[in-house]
Amino acid sequence: MKGRWALAPTERGGADVVPLGPDGLPAGPIVREPDLVTAVRDRPGVTRWVWRDTHAVYPRLIAAGLGAGTGVDRAYDIEAAENLLLAHEGRHGEPRSAAAALARLRKAPVPPDPPPRVAEPGSQSPLFEPRPPVDVPLADLVEVYADQQRRHAATALPERMRLLTASESAGMLVAAEMHAAGLPWRADVHRELLHELLGERYGGGGAPRRLAELADEVSAAFGRRVRPDLPADVVKAFAEAGFKITSTRRWEIRSLDHPAVKPLLAFKKLYRIYTAHGWSWLQDWVREGRFRPEYLPGGSVSGRWTTNGGGALQIPKVIRRAVVADPGWRLVVADAAQMEPRVLAAISRDPAFMEVAGQDGDLYQSVSDRAFSGDRGQAKLAVLGAMYGQTSGDGLKNLALLRRRFPQAVAYVDEAARAGEEGRLVRTWLGRTCPPAVGAAEAEEAGLPQDAPGDGDTGAPTQGYGYGYASSHSRARGRFTRNFVVQGSAADWSLLVLAALRRSLAGMAAELVFFQHDEVIVHCPEQEAPRVSEAIQEAADLAGRLTFGETPVRFPFTVAVVECYADAK
Repeated sequence: MKGRWALAPTERGGADVVPLGPDGLPAGPIVREPDLVTAVRDRPGVTRWVWRDTHAVYPRLIAAGLGAGTGVDRAYDIEAAENLLLAHEGRHGEPRSAAAALARLRKAPVPPDPPPRVAEPGSQSPLFEPRPPVDVPLADLVEVYADQQRRHAATALPERMRLLTASESAGMLVAAEMHAAGLPWRADVHRELLHELLGERYGGGGAPRRLAELADEVSAAFGRRVRPDLPADVVKAFAEAGFKITSTRRWEIRSLDHPAVKPLLAFKKLYRIYTAHGWSWLQDWVREGRFRPEYLPGGSVSGRWTTNGGGALQIPKVIRRAVVADPGWRLVVADAAQMEPRVLAAISRDPAFMEVAGQDGDLYQSVSDRAFSGDRGQAKLAVLGAMYGQTSGDGLKNLALLRRRFPQAVAYVDEAARAGEEGRLVRTWLGRTCPPAVGAAEAEEAGLPQDAPGDGDTGAPTQGYGYGYASSHSRARGRFTRNFVVQGSAADWSLLVLAALRRSLAGMAAELVFFQHDEVIVHCPEQEAPRVSEAIQEAADLAGRLTFGETPVRFPFTVAVVECYADAK
């Protein structure tokens, strides 16, 4: 029983399976099995499982020990693929469910997608919660899959598009496995940190001691009672003191000559820890020494991952002290060095920039040696400005120098910006497609910048850059697509890193437990740490070749083997 097989749960806990031919259509009869586990366990030779939704199937298989190397090596997630194909076809936002895809195929009324699930704090198992009733029988599901294969073939670069959907599906497997494994978390250490930072808690739900003290200091500085947790109250207080500000963002208030600034900034920093990772968060999200968020691959426009509750991708450095490996185990923390500039070199095919990115050392220093007389700071601003669209002040001069030395690299992002301004579809290297219009919320969700690199020492956003996403103006979309082609292609590469690393770890005790943008964490026995470290770099090298073809560009990882996450950087 080799090759591809399609699988669909049935209403009474059973599972239907069928082998698939090269065209994606059935190559044999549908077989009814008593349950999902039996369906997969009895077919160890299957090279790829095709199913509607990884979240609806795979957690039960993981619980039965049928993960990577023991049952599910590869999968194809039909609904994840439908989402990518719809965007590629310029139909972003249309319902992506298998039922909707089937209705479109049969020219029937298209049902809306069900509302997204919200992770309930304390449940710790949103992936294992019951899904809506099965709405697409296996025969119909296979019909949708076969049509998706035809749609892949109709794209301009079908092999890249197939690789993208395969990697997105691999990401779904990794996300489910990371949820099941959980990030090691010492609740006792976390409580000690909170007491150290915030002081004692008062009864009745009041703020902890240190926040109360800072709030009093802020009020004393203004000469009246001010709530530092209410931005409108702070803006009003500064206005009464003669300072006109529009927000309480750090870059806007830190340069003000007023005695309230210092305690206010301290309050804001601690208040964020209190609300985002305080005692309530600890009680809700950490169980049996593990933090198990629900990761959402492709959850943002650019392909970057998001999470469904828990704030896993915004763990403050100080709180990372609670992320501690089990006794005898280690955390292998790997960070991709200067990933996005290296991706730009690969996708632009600029010979000089690929030469710079072909070294494992500091890319910005190499750029500075070639174009900025050794000034690394100016070189970094120029590269970031090219990717993020900073076109005023020194940014414009730096960009001109960069364009002279690396013309193809700058031309690549310039063309992406121009295409965005003109309303054309803009794609990553593998084919992930930016929607026709992007607003502020989508930009923030994608992790794309809403503030430019700072002007001078003020840290203020460049004029015309920061809040342009809030409108539909063509220049705003151009800034978005300029960075989208780089950040999105980096996200595509990262998926293939995860897929390759997942296969390398099969058969080891090591577990992938965390991923965000350009960082992965593997939890492993101490003796496996050297091999895991090698496997991470090997996965990066393989992903580079698979994603971008044979180029001189290198994607080095900085690897730290530690007992505590906070010690990695």
